[in-house]
Amino acid sequence: MKIRLIRHATLLLQFGSKTILIDPMFSPAGAMSATPNTSNQKANPLIDLPCAVEELTSPDAILLTHSHRDHFDDAAANLLPREIPFFCQPEDVSYIQKYGFSNVVPIEHETIRENIRIIRTGGRHGLGEIGQKMGPVSGYILSAEKEPAVYFAGDTVWCPEVESALDRQPDVVVLFAGAAQFLEGGAITMTKEDVATVCRKVPTSKVAVVHMEAWNHCLLSRQSLQEYLAKEGVMDRVVIPADGEWF
Repeated sequence: MKIRLIRHATLLLQFGSKTILIDPMFSPAGAMSATPNTSNQKANPLIDLPCAVEELTSPDAILLTHSHRDHFDDAAANLLPREIPFFCQPEDVSYIQKYGFSNVVPIEHETIRENIRIIRTGGRHGLGEIGQKMGPVSGYILSAEKEPAVYFAGDTVWCPEVESALDRQPDVVVLFAGAAQFLEGGAITMTKEDVATVCRKVPTSKVAVVHMEAWNHCLLSRQSLQEYLAKEGVMDRVVIPADGEWF
């Protein structure tokens, strides 16, 4: 298994003989407006793609955690093949189909395709009222013969749904951090404290942390996270990839 962080939540997963594109967001830097009601009002995304977009438009399948524009934007919708298998949570089927995608596959609980098992997991895109306003989100655990099991948590904070997913003891955990936040309410993606909690929950798993330094209200930096995890004594099992980096 190899994973490449493209930018923010966009990842390429090489799993067995298949390449899966996760949460495609292709817009150039500054092409989208800032998320409102936040302390940083720079236009999104904050940085360009680290590669030519043509490198991302021919995967074997797409896997979407949820349909917010920082995970699936018009640029990606316009460039990806309409017939590609497009796996998603049931709530996002009609949204994806409106772009003309003809092979949208909702995952209620789990599915097996091309010998890859995909289990959908729950999450909370923030706690309390703000989490309810952010709408449903999903994570996924993928497994296949001769491959480590990998859990993509999606946009969630630490919550019982994440803890339940970790009870499956995935070999690799990919967390969407950034501590994204509005002017009011708590974080809506994982904080540095949440990441440390995950590391302590699964002490034998490798942990990768993405979803930082590319969107205007993701305020947690890579350096701050690394310093905190080192202080907590868990950094030896964590990778914080740069944009474009394979790990």
